[in-house]
Amino acid sequence: MSNRCVTILLFFWLVGWASPTSAQLLRQGILPEQRSLSLRSPEQFAPAPIPRTPAPATVTNPHWDAQPMSLSLSDVLQRSLENMEVVRVLSGVNATSTGRTIYDVAINNTAIDAARGTFDPNLSINNNFLNGNSPGVIPNPGDPTQSLIVGNPNDRNNFNMGLSKRMLTGGVIDFGVVGADTRLPGLISPLNPQLQSNTALQLSQPLLRGAGTEVNQAPIVIAMLDTERSYFQFKDSVQTHIESIIRGYWDLVLARTELWAREQQVRQLEFAVKRAEDRVEVGEARLGELSQARVAFENFRASLLTAEGNLLAQESALRNVLGLSPYDNDRLFPTSPLIDQKLELDWNELLTLAERYRPDIIELKLILEADQQRLLVRRNDALPQLDAVALYRWNGLEGTMPNGLDTRGTGFDDWSLGVNFSVPLGLRAARAGLRQQELLIQRDQANLQQGLHQAAHNLAIRVRNLELFYAQYERFRAVRQAATENLEQQLEIGNELEQFIVLLQAISDWGNAVSSEAQALVRYNAELAALERETGTILETHGIAFVEERFGTLGPLGRLAAPVEYPASLLPTPENGRYPSGPEPSEQQFRLIDPLEAYRLRPETEELPAPPAPEVGNSATRRSPPNVSNSQAQRVAAQPLETTRGSRTESRSNQVPPSLFRYSQR
Repeated sequence: MSNRCVTILLFFWLVGWASPTSAQLLRQGILPEQRSLSLRSPEQFAPAPIPRTPAPATVTNPHWDAQPMSLSLSDVLQRSLENMEVVRVLSGVNATSTGRTIYDVAINNTAIDAARGTFDPNLSINNNFLNGNSPGVIPNPGDPTQSLIVGNPNDRNNFNMGLSKRMLTGGVIDFGVVGADTRLPGLISPLNPQLQSNTALQLSQPLLRGAGTEVNQAPIVIAMLDTERSYFQFKDSVQTHIESIIRGYWDLVLARTELWAREQQVRQLEFAVKRAEDRVEVGEARLGELSQARVAFENFRASLLTAEGNLLAQESALRNVLGLSPYDNDRLFPTSPLIDQKLELDWNELLTLAERYRPDIIELKLILEADQQRLLVRRNDALPQLDAVALYRWNGLEGTMPNGLDTRGTGFDDWSLGVNFSVPLGLRAARAGLRQQELLIQRDQANLQQGLHQAAHNLAIRVRNLELFYAQYERFRAVRQAATENLEQQLEIGNELEQFIVLLQAISDWGNAVSSEAQALVRYNAELAALERETGTILETHGIAFVEERFGTLGPLGRLAAPVEYPASLLPTPENGRYPSGPEPSEQQFRLIDPLEAYRLRPETEELPAPPAPEVGNSATRRSPPNVSNSQAQRVAAQPLETTRGSRTESRSNQVPPSLFRYSQR
């Protein structure tokens, strides 16, 4: 009775040690229900310090005098890939995460080893020592009317070892050794101690369900296909990232160009306002002309403020997708020139490239391959279970007889052969699974055809857009030339209020023409990247490939084993330099020359004079990114509007597939 009490007290002590609410549990007799929310305050969570950066630039504090960071498009792509653990894409003036990381493929790759582990040998060893003393009742030899309660002590050692291996054919080989050593102290037994052992070899081979190397390796093949799918999903997200980087880079060039155009419009209106003030002072104009000029001047200043805000937003968006801080005491300064030659396309080759290289199309193909492997498994599951089994066992017994002599018995073998058969009558569940898998294959084939259909239409959209944007670029170049000539003419005349309104319209048309020309060429270059994206070749076009970064980890044997390398992440390699850095800002490709300077030139003047120094505090000249030098301005001004950068484009086209990048030389 005392031992029972001690056992009960020990049990309750263990319960109290394991649970802080054991007293309540014992009172209630059952586990309590969770009827309230257990929430921690934000201060109780582990801190994750956010990076501290300077305050971002705003229109009231734009930091135009910050140090410029000259970046070609190749530099931007390389920097974005270096900072990419989580894949980001531009969405408007912000960057969002795609949810893909460089670790996803390596994580899925571990499923292959997990599937292969089914065929690894399985070793089990059990060795137990037992001491028993069970009470028993025997007659009292001295007094038959009485009984004696005596113990039945025994010491046992049970040893059991098994080695099991599943084969690719579906069969299972089992090898086992069993030993039992029994000692009976104080008792007389035919053998004491007694050692009984047997060694068995057993084979079980399926003949129908579960038989065959292909069906047994199907889980491994499916795991490999899933890893490939993960890789191409990651590649697809990286392609979207690269396309958004290119678009963001050209949008920044466009924002800088539009800001320059708005600045020139403000300077032109400022020039007109000063001229109107001078004419009012000498009595050659009415106050209405001056008032109209001031209203127009303030409207253009408001447009300039919008352009400044757009430039800051585009730069911040590009910094976001590059993995940089919102502001870091420098300004992004694009230097790569845009492609201004027309692309010649081969429609049939575009379709072939899309079918072969688009990651989403490849993913649909991989899904179909995995479906075929699952169909193989489903067909096998619809077969009856018929297994051939075989067993051979060697038995042995040895021990010590009462006379003290040892004895050993060998050669006691047994074996068995047979077949086991079982089948659910009708095989309803298995056949339903087979029909379901066949329907899934039909569905996934339809999805593949839809993917190819949609890819063709997407390519058609890109081809139409390329033709449209390049044609618009040519038209807007002509519009800008005409607007420049018209502005020069309107600056010559303009002595009445009506004529000043015409001058105001000329200034507005000139600024819009500059912006439209830049916008058309930027959209054309962005559409080139979109075409590369639709064909699935944007990474190959820019020379980007993936390299596995590996890490070493200890194997199962710990320090005795050499470190084994496993895939940890997939990082893209640097870009190949398709877009080199130019000698001047990217926007200078649009011949950004102040029309007021051209107006002030005399017809016989051969060189452009240096532009006047900007006035302190003038909102039209607060931008600090470097302007072109006088020699650069002369060189740009000397180029006719029809001039193209044939040599520069030709050097670029040599680095990409000729089927995609053949430019006309007009």
